Amino acid sequence: MVKSMTGFGRSEYNDGKRNIIVEIKSVNHRYCDISVKMPRRYSFAEEKIKSIVKETAKRGKIDVSIMVENITEDDTNIKLNTALAAQYYERLKELKETFSVEGEITLQFLSGLPDVMKAIPDVEDEEEIINTLSVPVREAAQNHDAMRIVEGKKLADDIIKRGRIIAGYVEEVNSISEKVTQLYRDKLRDRIKELVGNSVEIPEERIITEAAIFADKSNVTEELVRLDSHIKQLEDIISNSTQPDGKKLDFIVQEMNREANTTGSKSADIGITNIVVEMKSEIEKIREQVQNIE
Repeated sequence: MVKSMTGFGRSEYNDGKRNIIVEIKSVNHRYCDISVKMPRRYSFAEEKIKSIVKETAKRGKIDVSIMVENITEDDTNIKLNTALAAQYYERLKELKETFSVEGEITLQFLSGLPDVMKAIPDVEDEEEIINTLSVPVREAAQNHDAMRIVEGKKLADDIIKRGRIIAGYVEEVNSISEKVTQLYRDKLRDRIKELVGNSVEIPEERIITEAAIFADKSNVTEELVRLDSHIKQLEDIISNSTQPDGKKLDFIVQEMNREANTTGSKSADIGITNIVVEMKSEIEKIREQVQNIE
C-alpha cells in the first residue's frame, strides 16, 4: 500500500487526572526523523512515544506535539524550603538594623520570596504516565496514518496514469523510428541529386552504407525497451506495494529520465524530439509525486 509522507493526526484523551491533546504532522524527508514536543516533566516517555509513531510511519519528518492539562492536584506538591526562608529572615533583620528600617517581616512577605515555596510536579509512577500518554499518541498515529493512506492512493493513481501516458509515447517513438532510416535514405539521395544533378550515377551501395551508419547511431530500441520495462516496474510496485518503496520508486524514475534523455540525444528526427520533450515532462511530474511517497 502506497502511503504519502504528508499527513496529520489528532487525538484528545482524559484519564480523570489530565486532559491530553496529541497532534502529529509530517512532511517528506529522506529518513525517519521524529521530534517530540511536550512538557519536560514527561521527557522520560519520549522514546516510547517515538516507538509508537514508528509502528505506522517509516519515513518522513514527523513532529509530535503533546499538551497536558492537569485537572486534579494529585500529581503536584507544594515544597517549602525552610532553610532558605531562615536565611531570608536573618538577612532581612540585618537590613533592618543596618538601615534602621521600621516594619515587620510578615509571613505573607517571607513566603512570597523566590524559591521559599514552589509547586513541584510529583511524577512518581513513570510506567503509569507512559501508559496514559500512549493511548492518545497511538490514536493520533492511527489518524495520521489513515490520512497518509488516502493521500497515497491519490499519488498512486496519478503516477499510474502518467506512466501509461509515457508508455503511449514510447509506442509513438517506436513507430516513428522504424521509418526514420528510410526517410534519411530518401533525403540523402535527393540531396545528392540536388548537388550533382542527373549527370552522375549515384552509387546505391554508398547510400545504403550511409543509411546503415545513420540507423546504428540513431537506434533507440534499447532505450525504449528499458524505458518500457521501467514503466512496468513502476506500476507493479505501486499496485503491489507492501512496504515503504519510495526510495525504490525514486531510483526507477531517475532511470526513466536517463533513458528518455538518451533517446532524445540519439534521435535526429524532430518528431521524436518533440515526443521526448512531452515524455520528460510527464517523468518530471512523476518524480515530484514520488518524492512524497514513504
